[in-house]
Amino acid sequence: MPAPAATYERVVYKNPSEYHYMKVCLEFQDCGVGLNAAQFKQLLISAVKDLFGEVDAALPLDILTYEEKTLSAILRICSSGLVKLWSSLTLLGSYKGKKCAFRVIQVSPFLLALSGNSRELVLD
Repeated sequence: MPAPAATYERVVYKNPSEYHYMKVCLEFQDCGVGLNAAQFKQLLISAVKDLFGEVDAALPLDILTYEEKTLSAILRICSSGLVKLWSSLTLLGSYKGKKCAFRVIQVSPFLLALSGNSRELVLD
């Protein structure tokens, strides 16, 4: 009697994370431009509003950490709004008439993943 044929089941894991985390940095063409945390968040919201309108600008967006010296931050965005935020930051070109660009450094559904960067790892 032959052995029964093996059955295989394909399992696809879709990320159920409610939020995604982004590590971003704002760079200006000219030096000496400073923003506080409130101005930084307003810039993020206005970037989304300019591209997608008033409704999408109401997406839940939080700044978890912000460094004024480097203009870098860790953001938390609902997963459904990740692509909208990312594309808005990519297309943002100026702030108060001064040319600037957002650099997305890391993105992850896990906050812990942003704590280290393998590209900057230094082994002893």
